[in-house]
Amino acid sequence: MSNPLNPTVTRRRFLQATSAAGAATAVGVGTGALPGFTTIDKVHAQPAAEKGGETVITKSFCHQCPARCGIDVYTTNGRVHAIYGTLDNPLSNGKLCPKGHLGTYLLYDPDRFKGPMKRTNPKKGRNEDPKFVPISWDEALKTVADRLNALRDKGESHRFALLYGRGWGAVDAGLHGTFGKLYGSPNIGLGHSSTCADGSKKAKLYLEGTYDYSAYDYANCNNLMIFGASFLEAFRPYNYNMQVWGHLRTKAPKTKITVVDVHMSTTGAAADRLILIKPGTDGAMALAMAHVILSEGLWDRKFVGDFKPAVQPKDPAEPRLPPHKFEAGKEIDPALFEAKWTHGLIEWWNAELKDRTPEWAEKITTVPAKDIVAVARELATVKPSIALFERGPTAHTNGVYNGMAIHALNALIGSLWAEGGIFHQTGKTPWGKLDIKSDDFMDDYAKSDDRKQPKIDGVGKKYKMASAQIQRIGEYHMKGDPYKLDTIMFYLTAPIFSSPECNTWEKALQDLFVIETSPYPSENAMFADLILPDHTYLERLQVADTYSFQGYPIGMIRTPAVKPVYDTKFYGDVLIEIGKRIKGPMGEYYKQVGNTENIVKAMAAGFAEKPGDNGVNDFESFKAKGVWYKKPVAYRQRGGEFYEWDKETKSHSIPMDAAKVKEKILKTPTGKFEFKAGYMEQEKYAGYINEKLGVPIEKVGFPQWVPPKYTGTGDLHFISAKLPIAAEGRSSNLPHAIAMAQPTQGGKRDVFVEIHPDTAAKKGIKDGDVVRIKSKTGSVEAPARLYAGVRPDTVYLPYYAGHWAQGRWAKAAVRTQKNSVNEVIENVSDPISGLACYYSGMCSIEKA
Repeated sequence: MSNPLNPTVTRRRFLQATSAAGAATAVGVGTGALPGFTTIDKVHAQPAAEKGGETVITKSFCHQCPARCGIDVYTTNGRVHAIYGTLDNPLSNGKLCPKGHLGTYLLYDPDRFKGPMKRTNPKKGRNEDPKFVPISWDEALKTVADRLNALRDKGESHRFALLYGRGWGAVDAGLHGTFGKLYGSPNIGLGHSSTCADGSKKAKLYLEGTYDYSAYDYANCNNLMIFGASFLEAFRPYNYNMQVWGHLRTKAPKTKITVVDVHMSTTGAAADRLILIKPGTDGAMALAMAHVILSEGLWDRKFVGDFKPAVQPKDPAEPRLPPHKFEAGKEIDPALFEAKWTHGLIEWWNAELKDRTPEWAEKITTVPAKDIVAVARELATVKPSIALFERGPTAHTNGVYNGMAIHALNALIGSLWAEGGIFHQTGKTPWGKLDIKSDDFMDDYAKSDDRKQPKIDGVGKKYKMASAQIQRIGEYHMKGDPYKLDTIMFYLTAPIFSSPECNTWEKALQDLFVIETSPYPSENAMFADLILPDHTYLERLQVADTYSFQGYPIGMIRTPAVKPVYDTKFYGDVLIEIGKRIKGPMGEYYKQVGNTENIVKAMAAGFAEKPGDNGVNDFESFKAKGVWYKKPVAYRQRGGEFYEWDKETKSHSIPMDAAKVKEKILKTPTGKFEFKAGYMEQEKYAGYINEKLGVPIEKVGFPQWVPPKYTGTGDLHFISAKLPIAAEGRSSNLPHAIAMAQPTQGGKRDVFVEIHPDTAAKKGIKDGDVVRIKSKTGSVEAPARLYAGVRPDTVYLPYYAGHWAQGRWAKAAVRTQKNSVNEVIENVSDPISGLACYYSGMCSIEKA
């Protein structure tokens, strides 16, 4: 197979490309090109380095994880040579994690695509050379537009799907909604949240009414309990987590930290207590903790509510009645309890909690009952406290109920919106808008009822409560359910490597016209018919809001640190340019939009009326500072009362009534934290939950124990979490990152399978042996590391290596892992959230 990065270019093809590109192709790069790449270098040439030797510092924000830390990019003579955290950015505070410095290597990666290309080999497969040839951007954009116009002419625009991963804001993922509306496809902007954090976000939605990531006041927290969230590996915002960790562990009093996981991670090794739990049973432990908190009278009465005083006899001679209390196995009359900011506590106790003792949970979780009691008491008394969770508990078929059980602990201990507690985003970045209304450009085709086609991912039909099902699209396309796609476009997502049962996508892409926008030779790209390479993040003009962080709004800007190194084009501008070429009013709309720079400048104009705390009030000051923010979080809960920020006194001192709390904070049907979730009790959802999980309809709204359904027939649980250096999937082609990939196990080039010594002995496996992990969907091979820090019933291989594309180091540097871990993971989803059940699979293991 010839090198797909160095396609053979015929004289005819070269003349076509160079004549179409003309002088405009002088915007690319040639240094670092592979041998034999000279013809493409001429088509996509490199700009001359700037002279003068002056060092320029450009404000931007990082792309190595979702955190969006502010960065200072140092450029001298037109080349980036250093990246540091921005000192006056509230997220980075002048610091970066180890991943933050990798941007330079990504920018100058010699394996990057040099410009747009098209496939000339009609055959597709893992071992097929695409035989890419370079083309001009005009030809590339016209090719896409012609396909889209042809689909529209046939009334089949729904057969175009655009899938994306990390969305960075209004000028990339934010463009999808309008594009899909004007073009007439429900499949434009199908996101990756079902392979990310939908389990935790949905659990919080049902209990407190907000579908969002949480914010955390770590700095003031005295007790942090972490359920399956890789706090010091991959939990957002990773950089800030490392910064605050030092504070948590050195302040007085030192923060007590307990980690609940299936193996000893970096976080577990650094904690006060590590609890190794059976995969998928975190919810049972949380329910037992709630039982302890209530039965021992440790709940926060000012937030939750309390029993009404026992009605004492009028005759002093009669014995006085004891106060009401929670007793194991005994039901309580709901009329005896007066709730404050919660709803359904007594009903929850009667229906579920009264029987969920620590002894019951021990049988399910294998966690000793005495440990469950100890951590429950600590969480409720060593305050402020936070119960934090992520995909560890939620990437199972019972994921939402696991998450609900854990998050209910935050309500019981009064942590919600408290200092040192957990809350969510308040307020928004005051972005301005272009003075162009997309609705004015919808034609009759886009408005017609024929455009109300079902989505290809099954959301709303098969998965009634999910927000996404990106992992199902390949499967549904092959089945023609509800129809076959014609054209598929990818942005910042590679399901052919990262989706469960990912090898299915190799079959799915065989009969599709595939458009890849990554700057790098991903597995997607090897099946692509057209390559439209994006800028790297150091070459883009781009804006985005941050995640919830500490609850106040933060807007960020990426300013290009260098001219485009190769003949690439920012994805947002590619989408706009395609839009300009669509026939009818849609094309006119995008011609008026012009480009993403126009959008960014219009957005920054919104700061004029609402300047940031750092003085940012227009586009130029935004570029100069790199960030707009407005502190503090707008609301706080203190002693069971909610208060709004008072600008005059600079304190949370304006009382909030129940109506305001419901509008701004607890957006549930009752305006309270719902231990009995009204959202789930709606008729359209209650029957669905009953059908999919067997939960009685009268119980669907309660956090409860629903046993996980483990897939596969092996005797070991298979877990594959992320590593600290994962860097949004790109670091596996960077030698510097590969060398430190798996810090708890060592290895300069290898990523290891962690297996307990007792389990290994039974299997005849020795330390360093190459082993094969098998399931009914596939297999993966990697060297074994005997490690007592993993459960005996579990094997752990991180999601990192096993690439068969992506670049020379990704394929060669990690010597022995064959295949992605996701080839072993069956494509099963939590029926409520739709989250992929990455951690529910069973496997077998043997010497390779």
